[in-house]
Amino acid sequence: AFGVVADIQFADAEDGYDFGGCRRRYYRHSLRLLREAVQAWAGESPPIDFVLQLGDIIDGQNARRGEAESALQQVLDVLGQLSVPVHHAWGNHELYNFSRARLVQTGLYSRAAAGSAGPADRECHAYHCSPAPRLRLVVLDTYDASTLGTEPGSLRYQESLRVLREKNPNDDLNSPEGLKEPHFVAFNGGFSQAQLDWFDEVLKFSDENEEKVIVMAHVPLHPSASNGVCLAWNFEAALSVIHAHRCVVCVLAGHLHDGAYCRDCHGVHHLTLEGVIETPPDSNAFATVHVYEDKMVLKGRGRIPDRVMHF
Repeated sequence: AFGVVADIQFADAEDGYDFGGCRRRYYRHSLRLLREAVQAWAGESPPIDFVLQLGDIIDGQNARRGEAESALQQVLDVLGQLSVPVHHAWGNHELYNFSRARLVQTGLYSRAAAGSAGPADRECHAYHCSPAPRLRLVVLDTYDASTLGTEPGSLRYQESLRVLREKNPNDDLNSPEGLKEPHFVAFNGGFSQAQLDWFDEVLKFSDENEEKVIVMAHVPLHPSASNGVCLAWNFEAALSVIHAHRCVVCVLAGHLHDGAYCRDCHGVHHLTLEGVIETPPDSNAFATVHVYEDKMVLKGRGRIPDRVMHF
Protein backbone atom coordinates (compact mmCIF):
# COMPACT_ATOMS: atom_id res chain seq x y z
CA ALA A 1 0.00 0.00 0.00
CA PHE A 2 1.18 3.54 -0.63
CA GLY A 3 -0.01 7.13 -0.25
CA VAL A 4 -0.22 9.58 -3.12
CA VAL A 5 -0.65 13.36 -3.25
CA ALA A 6 -0.18 16.05 -5.93
CA ASP A 7 0.24 19.80 -6.35
CA ILE A 8 0.40 20.97 -2.73
CA GLN A 9 1.88 24.31 -3.86
CA PHE A 10 2.25 25.64 -0.36
CA ALA A 11 3.06 29.31 0.28
CA ASP A 12 2.60 31.28 3.47
CA ALA A 13 0.28 33.64 1.60
CA GLU A 14 -3.35 34.67 1.41
CA ASP A 15 -5.64 32.77 -0.95
CA GLY A 16 -5.24 33.72 -4.59
CA TYR A 17 -6.27 32.59 -8.06
CA ASP A 18 -4.80 30.66 -10.97
CA PHE A 19 -3.24 32.38 -14.00
CA GLY A 20 -6.68 32.69 -15.58
CA GLY A 21 -7.97 34.52 -12.51
CA CYS A 22 -10.95 32.20 -11.98
CA ARG A 23 -9.73 29.22 -9.90
CA ARG A 24 -9.25 29.84 -6.19
CA ARG A 25 -5.97 28.63 -4.69
CA TYR A 26 -5.65 27.98 -0.96
CA TYR A 27 -1.90 28.49 -0.46
CA ARG A 28 -1.75 28.46 3.34
CA HIS A 29 -4.41 25.80 3.86
CA SER A 30 -2.58 23.32 1.63
CA LEU A 31 -0.09 22.63 4.44
CA ARG A 32 -2.92 21.83 6.85
CA LEU A 33 -4.46 19.45 4.30
CA LEU A 34 -1.09 17.74 3.95
CA ARG A 35 -0.91 17.33 7.74
CA GLU A 36 -4.32 15.63 7.63
CA ALA A 37 -3.08 13.32 4.87
CA VAL A 38 0.04 12.40 6.86
CA GLN A 39 -2.07 11.65 9.94
CA ALA A 40 -4.42 9.47 7.89
CA TRP A 41 -1.52 7.57 6.27
CA ALA A 42 0.10 7.02 9.68
CA GLY A 43 -3.11 5.33 10.85
CA GLU A 44 -3.61 3.09 7.81
CA SER A 45 -4.01 -0.64 8.37
CA PRO A 46 -2.28 -2.45 6.80
CA PRO A 47 0.39 0.25 7.04
CA ILE A 48 1.57 2.03 3.91
CA ASP A 49 5.06 1.27 2.56
CA PHE A 50 5.87 4.60 0.88
CA VAL A 51 4.34 7.87 -0.37
CA LEU A 52 4.40 9.35 -3.88
CA GLN A 53 4.51 13.15 -4.01
CA LEU A 54 3.71 14.00 -7.63
CA GLY A 55 5.34 17.43 -7.81
CA ASP A 56 4.69 21.15 -7.29
CA ILE A 57 5.24 20.81 -3.55
CA ILE A 58 5.56 24.59 -3.03
CA ASP A 59 4.23 27.48 -5.12
CA GLY A 60 6.31 29.59 -7.49
CA GLN A 61 5.47 32.81 -5.64
CA ASN A 62 7.81 31.71 -2.83
CA ALA A 63 10.74 32.65 -5.10
CA ARG A 64 9.46 36.23 -5.47
CA ARG A 65 8.88 36.47 -1.73
CA GLY A 66 12.35 35.12 -0.89
CA GLU A 67 10.72 32.23 0.98
CA ALA A 68 11.53 29.21 -1.22
CA GLU A 69 13.88 27.52 1.24
CA SER A 70 11.67 28.08 4.31
CA ALA A 71 8.47 26.99 2.49
CA LEU A 72 10.16 23.82 1.28
CA GLN A 73 11.44 23.04 4.76
CA GLN A 74 7.96 23.44 6.26
CA VAL A 75 6.47 20.94 3.80
CA LEU A 76 9.34 18.48 4.16
CA ASP A 77 9.00 18.69 7.96
CA VAL A 78 5.37 17.54 7.69
CA LEU A 79 6.27 14.68 5.34
CA GLY A 80 9.18 13.85 7.64
CA GLN A 81 6.70 12.76 10.31
CA LEU A 82 6.09 9.63 8.22
CA SER A 83 8.18 6.56 8.98
CA VAL A 84 8.24 5.50 5.31
CA PRO A 85 10.14 6.78 2.23
CA VAL A 86 8.68 9.60 0.15
CA HIS A 87 9.37 9.61 -3.59
CA HIS A 88 9.27 13.08 -5.14
CA ALA A 89 8.58 14.09 -8.75
CA TRP A 90 9.91 17.48 -9.87
CA GLY A 91 7.30 19.86 -11.27
CA ASN A 92 7.37 23.33 -12.83
CA HIS A 93 6.93 25.05 -9.45
CA GLU A 94 10.03 23.34 -8.05
CA LEU A 95 11.90 24.85 -11.01
CA TYR A 96 10.39 28.32 -10.50
CA ASN A 97 11.90 28.24 -7.01
CA PHE A 98 15.20 26.41 -7.51
CA SER A 99 17.73 25.61 -10.20
CA ARG A 100 18.18 21.94 -11.08
CA ALA A 101 21.64 22.13 -9.52
CA ARG A 102 20.12 23.35 -6.25
CA LEU A 103 17.29 20.78 -6.27
CA VAL A 104 19.92 18.01 -6.29
CA GLN A 105 21.03 19.30 -2.87
CA THR A 106 17.54 19.39 -1.32
CA GLY A 107 15.27 16.81 0.28
CA LEU A 108 13.37 16.64 -3.02
CA TYR A 109 16.28 14.70 -4.56
CA SER A 110 14.79 11.31 -3.63
CA ARG A 111 16.92 9.78 -6.38
CA ALA A 112 19.84 9.89 -3.90
CA ALA A 113 18.46 6.92 -1.96
CA ALA A 114 18.24 4.89 -5.18
CA GLY A 115 21.98 5.37 -5.80
CA SER A 116 22.99 4.60 -9.37
CA ALA A 117 19.49 3.47 -10.46
CA GLY A 118 18.99 6.46 -12.76
CA PRO A 119 20.33 8.02 -15.99
CA ALA A 120 23.98 9.07 -16.23
CA ASP A 121 22.99 12.74 -15.88
CA ARG A 122 22.76 13.20 -12.11
CA GLU A 123 20.59 16.32 -12.56
CA CYS A 124 17.94 14.24 -14.32
CA HIS A 125 15.56 13.31 -11.51
CA ALA A 126 14.59 9.88 -12.86
CA TYR A 127 15.21 6.61 -11.06
CA HIS A 128 13.70 3.24 -10.21
CA CYS A 129 13.42 0.98 -7.18
CA SER A 130 11.60 -2.16 -6.12
CA PRO A 131 9.41 -1.50 -3.06
CA ALA A 132 8.06 -5.08 -3.02
CA PRO A 133 8.83 -8.36 -4.78
CA ARG A 134 7.88 -8.24 -8.50
CA LEU A 135 6.81 -4.61 -8.20
CA ARG A 136 8.90 -1.73 -9.56
CA LEU A 137 8.43 2.02 -9.22
CA VAL A 138 9.84 4.23 -11.97
CA VAL A 139 10.07 7.98 -11.32
CA LEU A 140 10.31 10.06 -14.52
CA ASP A 141 11.59 13.61 -14.96
CA THR A 142 9.14 15.43 -17.23
CA TYR A 143 11.32 18.57 -17.17
CA ASP A 144 14.51 16.88 -18.34
CA ALA A 145 13.95 18.94 -21.51
CA SER A 146 12.81 22.37 -20.28
CA THR A 147 13.74 26.03 -20.15
CA LEU A 148 12.96 26.04 -16.42
CA GLY A 149 15.62 25.80 -13.73
CA THR A 150 18.55 25.92 -16.17
CA GLU A 151 21.08 28.59 -17.10
CA PRO A 152 20.09 30.42 -20.33
CA GLY A 153 23.58 29.76 -21.71
CA SER A 154 23.40 26.01 -21.13
CA LEU A 155 22.93 23.42 -23.86
CA ARG A 156 19.81 22.06 -22.09
CA TYR A 157 18.21 25.52 -22.12
CA GLN A 158 19.13 26.35 -25.73
CA GLU A 159 17.89 23.03 -27.11
CA SER A 160 14.66 23.20 -25.07
CA LEU A 161 14.01 26.78 -26.22
CA ARG A 162 14.55 25.71 -29.85
CA VAL A 163 11.95 22.91 -29.50
CA LEU A 164 9.50 25.26 -27.77
CA ARG A 165 9.93 28.11 -30.27
CA GLU A 166 9.48 25.70 -33.19
CA LYS A 167 6.00 24.83 -31.91
CA ASN A 168 4.98 28.01 -30.08
CA PRO A 169 5.28 31.41 -31.84
CA ASN A 170 3.41 33.26 -29.06
CA ASP A 171 5.12 36.16 -27.26
CA ASP A 172 4.09 34.49 -24.02
CA LEU A 173 5.55 30.99 -24.10
CA ASN A 174 3.12 29.94 -21.35
CA SER A 175 0.18 30.68 -23.67
CA PRO A 176 -1.33 27.81 -25.71
CA GLU A 177 -3.51 30.24 -27.67
CA GLY A 178 -3.83 29.32 -31.35
CA LEU A 179 -1.40 26.40 -31.15
CA LYS A 180 -1.96 23.20 -33.15
CA GLU A 181 -0.20 21.39 -30.32
CA PRO A 182 -1.26 23.37 -27.24
CA HIS A 183 0.94 21.35 -24.87
CA PHE A 184 4.05 23.11 -26.22
CA VAL A 185 4.12 25.72 -23.46
CA ALA A 186 6.91 26.61 -21.05
CA PHE A 187 5.12 25.30 -17.96
CA ASN A 188 5.32 21.80 -19.45
CA GLY A 189 8.53 19.97 -20.35
CA GLY A 190 9.71 16.76 -21.92
CA PHE A 191 12.20 13.90 -21.99
CA SER A 192 15.73 13.77 -23.32
CA GLN A 193 16.60 10.82 -25.55
CA ALA A 194 19.00 9.65 -22.85
CA GLN A 195 16.16 9.40 -20.31
CA LEU A 196 13.92 7.57 -22.81
CA ASP A 197 16.70 5.06 -23.58
CA TRP A 198 17.26 4.49 -19.86
CA PHE A 199 13.48 4.05 -19.32
CA ASP A 200 13.38 1.46 -22.11
CA GLU A 201 16.19 -0.54 -20.44
CA VAL A 202 14.43 -0.48 -17.07
CA LEU A 203 11.19 -1.78 -18.61
CA LYS A 204 13.12 -4.45 -20.51
CA PHE A 205 14.51 -5.68 -17.17
CA SER A 206 11.00 -5.67 -15.63
CA ASP A 207 9.60 -7.63 -18.58
CA GLU A 208 12.31 -10.26 -18.20
CA ASN A 209 11.71 -10.54 -14.45
CA GLU A 210 7.91 -10.57 -14.76
CA GLU A 211 7.49 -7.44 -12.66
CA LYS A 212 4.59 -5.02 -12.60
CA VAL A 213 5.65 -1.39 -12.99
CA ILE A 214 4.07 1.78 -11.61
CA VAL A 215 5.32 4.96 -13.30
CA MET A 216 5.10 8.38 -11.65
CA ALA A 217 5.69 11.79 -13.24
CA HIS A 218 4.54 15.35 -12.71
CA VAL A 219 3.14 15.98 -16.20
CA PRO A 220 0.57 13.55 -17.68
CA LEU A 221 1.72 11.27 -20.51
CA HIS A 222 -1.61 10.53 -22.20
CA PRO A 223 -3.90 13.09 -23.90
CA SER A 224 -7.01 11.40 -22.44
CA ALA A 225 -5.62 11.82 -18.92
CA SER A 226 -5.10 15.52 -19.64
CA ASN A 227 -6.96 18.61 -20.79
CA GLY A 228 -4.83 18.72 -23.95
CA VAL A 229 -2.58 21.45 -22.52
CA CYS A 230 -1.11 19.83 -19.40
CA LEU A 231 0.81 17.14 -21.28
CA ALA A 232 4.51 16.28 -21.68
CA TRP A 233 6.02 17.76 -24.86
CA ASN A 234 7.12 14.43 -26.36
CA PHE A 235 4.48 12.28 -24.65
CA GLU A 236 4.25 10.07 -27.77
CA ALA A 237 7.88 9.02 -27.32
CA ALA A 238 7.28 8.08 -23.67
CA LEU A 239 4.11 6.17 -24.57
CA SER A 240 5.88 4.25 -27.32
CA VAL A 241 8.46 3.08 -24.76
CA ILE A 242 5.69 2.02 -22.36
CA HIS A 243 3.72 0.25 -25.09
CA ALA A 244 6.79 -1.64 -26.32
CA HIS A 245 6.71 -3.56 -23.02
CA ARG A 246 4.05 -5.45 -21.12
CA CYS A 247 5.08 -4.59 -17.55
CA VAL A 248 3.61 -1.09 -16.98
CA VAL A 249 0.22 -1.21 -15.28
CA CYS A 250 -0.28 2.41 -14.22
CA VAL A 251 1.04 5.94 -14.81
CA LEU A 252 0.39 8.43 -11.99
CA ALA A 253 0.71 12.18 -12.64
CA GLY A 254 -0.30 15.58 -11.27
CA HIS A 255 -0.06 19.07 -12.85
CA LEU A 256 -3.72 19.18 -13.99
CA HIS A 257 -5.48 20.25 -10.79
CA ASP A 258 -8.88 18.91 -11.89
CA GLY A 259 -7.53 15.38 -12.24
CA ALA A 260 -8.32 12.96 -15.08
CA TYR A 261 -8.29 9.26 -15.89
CA CYS A 262 -8.15 6.90 -18.84
CA ARG A 263 -7.24 3.32 -19.63
CA ASP A 264 -5.34 3.30 -22.91
CA CYS A 265 -5.62 0.80 -25.77
CA HIS A 266 -2.77 -1.26 -24.28
CA GLY A 267 -4.59 -1.60 -20.95
CA VAL A 268 -2.36 0.87 -19.08
CA HIS A 269 -4.16 3.00 -16.49
CA HIS A 270 -3.31 6.73 -16.59
CA LEU A 271 -4.44 8.51 -13.44
CA THR A 272 -3.91 12.25 -13.02
CA LEU A 273 -4.51 13.20 -9.40
CA GLU A 274 -6.56 16.21 -8.30
CA GLY A 275 -4.37 18.95 -6.78
CA VAL A 276 -4.34 19.95 -3.11
CA ILE A 277 -3.83 23.64 -3.97
CA GLU A 278 -7.36 24.12 -5.38
CA THR A 279 -9.04 22.02 -2.71
CA PRO A 280 -11.27 24.00 -0.30
CA PRO A 281 -10.19 23.88 3.38
CA ASP A 282 -13.23 21.76 4.34
CA SER A 283 -12.26 19.01 1.87
CA ASN A 284 -8.98 17.27 0.93
CA ALA A 285 -7.18 15.61 -2.01
CA PHE A 286 -5.01 12.58 -1.28
CA ALA A 287 -5.35 8.83 -1.63
CA THR A 288 -4.13 5.48 -0.40
CA VAL A 289 -3.52 2.80 -3.01
CA HIS A 290 -3.58 -0.92 -2.23
CA VAL A 291 -1.74 -3.08 -4.75
CA TYR A 292 -2.85 -6.66 -5.38
CA GLU A 293 -1.74 -9.35 -7.82
CA ASP A 294 -4.42 -8.38 -10.34
CA LYS A 295 -5.50 -4.84 -9.46
CA MET A 296 -4.85 -1.53 -7.68
CA VAL A 297 -7.56 -0.21 -5.38
CA LEU A 298 -7.42 3.55 -4.80
CA LYS A 299 -9.22 4.92 -1.75
CA GLY A 300 -9.58 8.64 -2.28
CA ARG A 301 -10.24 11.39 0.25
CA GLY A 302 -12.22 14.54 -0.40
CA ARG A 303 -12.12 15.47 -4.09
CA ILE A 304 -10.47 12.21 -5.19
CA PRO A 305 -12.93 9.43 -6.07
CA ASP A 306 -12.35 5.77 -5.21
CA ARG A 307 -11.18 3.69 -8.16
CA VAL A 308 -10.39 0.05 -8.94
CA MET A 309 -7.82 -0.51 -11.70
CA HIS A 310 -7.60 -4.11 -12.93
CA PHE A 311 -4.45 -5.38 -14.64
